[in-house]
Amino acid sequence: MADKVVKSSIYDCSIVHLPKVHNRTGNITALENEKTIPFKVKRVYYLYDVPGGAERGGHAHRKLQQFIISASGAFDVLLDDGLNKKLVRLDRPHIGLHIVPGIWREILDFSSGAICLVLASENYEENDYIRDYEHFKQFRADTGSSDI
Repeated sequence: MADKVVKSSIYDCSIVHLPKVHNRTGNITALENEKTIPFKVKRVYYLYDVPGGAERGGHAHRKLQQFIISASGAFDVLLDDGLNKKLVRLDRPHIGLHIVPGIWREILDFSSGAICLVLASENYEENDYIRDYEHFKQFRADTGSSDI
């Protein structure tokens, strides 16, 4: 039996304010599986040296969840559920964006020196990606109202 996921919308994605401990020598933010991160992390990667004006992402996932943090600098994340769109600016290393499965995402407007840190709930699986927006819209239409 295939895994079922409740149909998601951009409103299921959330900004998470992470704990920040400050003292005179600087700040520290700790990330913990299923505590500060709302899932068990299986993969971590980061985007950096992204040229100005370039875009990253441009895909959705069938099952994978992501938690995105601006480790340095700033960028925008465009969330799209096929009906609604929302633009989220990430520009603080103690604020993360939780993206649920079934949401199209694009990462835009990188500042100079920006580092986009991504924590993922699954290991890389090409079959989990939907890389074509028309296929994404069809995927959303085919899923009906109760599952993805």
